[in-house]
Amino acid sequence: MKKSIKRLIIGILGVLVIFMVIGIVSFYSAFKTENQMPIEMVAFNSLTDEESALIQVSSKDSIVKQVPVNDDLQESIDMNYDKDQVYAVTFNNTATDTTGNLVVYVSLDKKAVLGKGFTSN
Repeated sequence: MKKSIKRLIIGILGVLVIFMVIGIVSFYSAFKTENQMPIEMVAFNSLTDEESALIQVSSKDSIVKQVPVNDDLQESIDMNYDKDQVYAVTFNNTATDTTGNLVVYVSLDKKAVLGKGFTSN
C-alpha cells in the first residue's frame, strides 16, 4: 500500500515537472519571437515619407531574399558591413517612370538597415 502511494506521488511529481518544463520552453520561445520584428517592418520603418508613400498596399507586399554582397551592392550599403550576404527587401509596385522597385538592404541579424536602392527598370 505504501509503495503504491509513493509511486503515485512520484508519478504526479514527474508529470508536473514535465508540464513545468514545457511551460517554460513555450514562454521563452514566445518571448523571443515577440521581440523580433518582421524583416519587412524593419525595412519599412527605415523609409522616408516619400519612400513609404510609394507603397500602395502594405509593407507585407514585398519579397525578401538573401543575396550575396557583390561590388555593385557594396556601393549601396554600409561600408563597415563585413558579411558576404544581406537580406534584400523589395517592395512590390513601387516602381516609377524613372526607377524600378524600392529595395532595402537589411543585415543578416534582421536588425540593422544597411542601405537602400532601386531595382533596374
